[in-house]
Amino acid sequence: MTTLMLSTPSATPVAANPWALLPPLGNLDAYISAVNRLPMLTHEQEQEFAKKLKENNDLEAAGKLILSHLRLVVAISRQYAGYGLPQGDLIQEGNVGLMKAVKRFDPDHGVRLVSYAMHWIKAEIHEYIIKNWRMVKLATTKAQRKLFFNLRSMKQGFRADAGEDHNTLTRDSLSDAQIDSVAKELNVKREEVIEMEARMAGGDVLLDPSPSDDGEDAFGPIAYLSDLHHEPTAMIEAHQREVLSSDGITQALEVLDPRSRRIVEERWLKVNDDNSGGMTLHELAAEYGVSAERIRQIEASAMKKMKAALLEFA
Repeated sequence: MTTLMLSTPSATPVAANPWALLPPLGNLDAYISAVNRLPMLTHEQEQEFAKKLKENNDLEAAGKLILSHLRLVVAISRQYAGYGLPQGDLIQEGNVGLMKAVKRFDPDHGVRLVSYAMHWIKAEIHEYIIKNWRMVKLATTKAQRKLFFNLRSMKQGFRADAGEDHNTLTRDSLSDAQIDSVAKELNVKREEVIEMEARMAGGDVLLDPSPSDDGEDAFGPIAYLSDLHHEPTAMIEAHQREVLSSDGITQALEVLDPRSRRIVEERWLKVNDDNSGGMTLHELAAEYGVSAERIRQIEASAMKKMKAALLEFA
């Protein structure tokens, strides 16, 4: 097997297939331990592999560049441990950013990949945190994102200062002076600082809580937030019923002969002032000089014709 000597203290030979260096691992600790043992590239080797990737689309060279910087992703992911998201997910997103950086890296600019990749790794992790830290997005503009990622660390700094002077922080929320300080340093309005702090302090609420231990269903917002009247499917069905009951019925009646149409109108569509409805089978039978059974047969035949017309109309 062809091997390549990478610059490491022990001069460990590395297989030509870079991905063979990272075997299947069972847990996150094993992964971190493995990537920290991967050899790092010298500047010359980094330039060589980057040029192979750029000029020849050499995927093996891309793999070596990625593997040698996986430890960087692990180190950066630790900086975002305070957001309550799994480190494995942060590392995974950071690896996506690393691969984007390797793909776009230009060795002719004279910059080391580690410096270039940090931006892409952090950007991908930032995007993941913004989308997943709360169900409702906390920050949308560039200034809001800067405020989001700096407010937590600045509050921790205020708490550290409070150990020396307890008058500077009397509660978990920021004081007016601290709000002004944050707003000035991050170049945002103090109202935006107050709003962001309130958003970050708000707890997550389950829309559909799990049943309690005693078997009773928990009451959550899902029980009162739903509005079936404005549910899209229900609105479409209601509109269809309305159209069928007006234009559809009118068109269906057009397929009937005059006698059948009058029988249907008298039996199903006519309403008297006393809400008693139209004529009975016997009344119609007397009018047309036939039996009530014959009127019923005419009515049944007319209803079949109307049903077929309504299906065609729909």
